Amino acid sequence: MLTKNQIKTIKSLHEKKYRNELGLFLVEGAKSVSELLESDFEIELLLTTVEFFDKYGSQIRERSKIYEMVNQRDIENVSIFETNDSAIAVVKQKENINTETSNEEIVIALDEIRDPGNLGTIIRIADWYGIKNIIASKNTVDFYNPKVISASMGSFTRINIYYTDLHEYLSKTKKPILGAFLEGENIHKVSFPKNGILVMGNESKGINSEIDKLITQKITIPSYGKAESLNVAIATAICLDNWKK
Repeated sequence: MLTKNQIKTIKSLHEKKYRNELGLFLVEGAKSVSELLESDFEIELLLTTVEFFDKYGSQIRERSKIYEMVNQRDIENVSIFETNDSAIAVVKQKENINTETSNEEIVIALDEIRDPGNLGTIIRIADWYGIKNIIASKNTVDFYNPKVISASMGSFTRINIYYTDLHEYLSKTKKPILGAFLEGENIHKVSFPKNGILVMGNESKGINSEIDKLITQKITIPSYGKAESLNVAIATAICLDNWKK
């Protein structure tokens, strides 16, 4: 049986203010929690159904400081999502550290991405294409937002994300900086560098004017229909796929 204090703490982590104050975040659902058990994140508390424990019990005992056997109703009572029939974990946040990137590496830079679903999907896409590092502007949505974690489908455990002043970061790099624009060089004809930084802009405004000045190569995904624009996560995938070719 969950205590009132446990319930209060878990529910408070739905909000960024309390996530920051406590240095904790939530991971929900079978897929995300199973990936979490394979990661180096510190698990403070894990609520698990009997069914989930039967499958991952040995890992849960090894990885979680405290675990509680609960029923589905208990989990759904504290979950941010309407359906969660497996597990929910309270996890310690990692420090916001700039990870050293290699000269052969492609890095994604995000300029004011606001939608948590988009960020989570970009993290998943980065994982698919072997991208290890994402640089995010300070006004990009919180990495530890439960909707970001959920949309990443476990890929959050393998991607390093660093929040910083994006203009300052890009102004100091010696790597090529490619930016996705509605007008630029046709992505199908671009000669991509071996390494570099791919900048993706805000869902409605695109890349801001100050960052624009630092772009060394503007690229665009040609349109063959009448849609006004592409979703930023889809555009990220197309850009990475062409770069990887």
